[in-house]
Amino acid sequence: MADAERGILTARRAFRSRDWRGAERAFLVADAHDLSTADLRDLAACRWWLSDVDGCLATLEDAFRSARAEGDDGACAETALLIALLRMTRGELTVGTAWVNRARRLLQDQTDGLLHAYLAYLEAAGGVDGDTDDLWPAAAVDRLEALSEALASPAVEALAAVVAGMRAIRIGDAAAGFDRLDDAMLAVVGGDLPPEWAGDVLCMTIHACSEMADYRRMAEWTRATERWCAGYGADAVYVGVCRVHRLELQSATGQWDETERELERTCTALRAADPWVAGEGWYQVGEIRRLRGDVAGARVAYAHARECGIDPAPGEVLLHLTEGDGERAWALLSAALTGRDRLARARLLRAAIEVALGTGRAAEAPGLVDELEADARDFRTDGFRAWAAHGRGMVALADGDVDVAIADFHRSLDLFRRLGLKWEQANLRSWIAAALERAGNEVAAAQMRTEAADIFDRLGARPVRVGAATRRRPRRGPITDRESEILELVAQGASNRDIAQRLFISEKTVGRHLANVYVKLGVGSRTAAAAWWRDAERAAHRG
Repeated sequence: MADAERGILTARRAFRSRDWRGAERAFLVADAHDLSTADLRDLAACRWWLSDVDGCLATLEDAFRSARAEGDDGACAETALLIALLRMTRGELTVGTAWVNRARRLLQDQTDGLLHAYLAYLEAAGGVDGDTDDLWPAAAVDRLEALSEALASPAVEALAAVVAGMRAIRIGDAAAGFDRLDDAMLAVVGGDLPPEWAGDVLCMTIHACSEMADYRRMAEWTRATERWCAGYGADAVYVGVCRVHRLELQSATGQWDETERELERTCTALRAADPWVAGEGWYQVGEIRRLRGDVAGARVAYAHARECGIDPAPGEVLLHLTEGDGERAWALLSAALTGRDRLARARLLRAAIEVALGTGRAAEAPGLVDELEADARDFRTDGFRAWAAHGRGMVALADGDVDVAIADFHRSLDLFRRLGLKWEQANLRSWIAAALERAGNEVAAAQMRTEAADIFDRLGARPVRVGAATRRRPRRGPITDRESEILELVAQGASNRDIAQRLFISEKTVGRHLANVYVKLGVGSRTAAAAWWRDAERAAHRG
């Protein structure tokens, strides 16, 4: 017994000094029956900070049983809420909801306090309110504001600010939403919230910044939370979370070589603790690989993102478009847009415009642009404004309004410069070059292509080709726009390899398209198909 008592005292001292590994070893010296509910909670916290999520949850369930044996409903409810938070963070929504319901029953006859605020926060964040399954419902905002006024607790004020901020963002008032989220983040880095709950708030806020393409705010809060995490040791689970967010920012600014390798390592390690964040990181790995032309690697990364619960759109969609499978790209994008809220749709709209124009659905594009421009006006972030200007320019170029397109592209380029997004700057230069060529300004177009090529070379990225898919041309007989584009190049004498290189698709894809063309035209050779194209062109010009 003496050894157990000494172990417990040593463990408590180590825990207070944040020596998680030493505290865990000392707690384990004691028999589990000698540990109080509070000791079990502390042992669980040690395991959490050491990224042993399974061990943490098992110990928390021991703590719940201990509190229940003691008849301490408050400790039971507090532990149940923490288990619910961690289960839901792992994506185990059914189990997490069951623990929320258990906590709700334990608290229903108790006077309102901090635990009721945690319960209201989980109900709002997880969509597990008894009366609604909506995320961030207005009723949750009212409930937490009332608790904040009644309890005058910094922790409750922070939780109320998060829920009100996320609600405001989801209904389109981004300025008010981020004002509240910024207040909550000050509470996080100031130590007003227990670390497990603080970590959820920081993840929520930084994810909102990423969704809104507010990279400046995302960078500032990521730096602040890295400083906050540093106090909990290098093994702390949130160190990995912060590392993913920092690497996402590095990727956006073009630091790809180190970022790809480190993201892959970090996401693999983080998957058990926080699959949502790991999935976001895998998606970014997929984007780096897609933009570098590593098709197989991108598909693997997107698959990992999907397994973690993250839909790899729009990146996977654009990969299919680049590979020449525009119909699949459109089908996947249409499915991704269905049932999404306004903010989630906004992230897909620029890709939807590009796919619509690239697959002969130009009539769909203006409505998509209008929606994206409305989002840019309401959400008021430079990222959304840049996307909207690019989308409007793509439609203008397809309509032949070259001057309008060039002006829109330059507006988008200026915003991407302000955000420091290197690949996006090169991408816009490629679109500007295409518009300048359409305007007959070959010298300026060549200069713009050279500037784009320099950036692509530094990134190791595949150059962007803005080709015939952006032009609105009459349909030639039964063939699709992509088949028409390929057949035009065949008529110009290009080989399959030349076509593949110019369109950034595989030779196999070129061959498949040509086989479809032969069937549709009823011809048996490349020469006959090219002759059909030239006849169709002459007929169109005579018309």
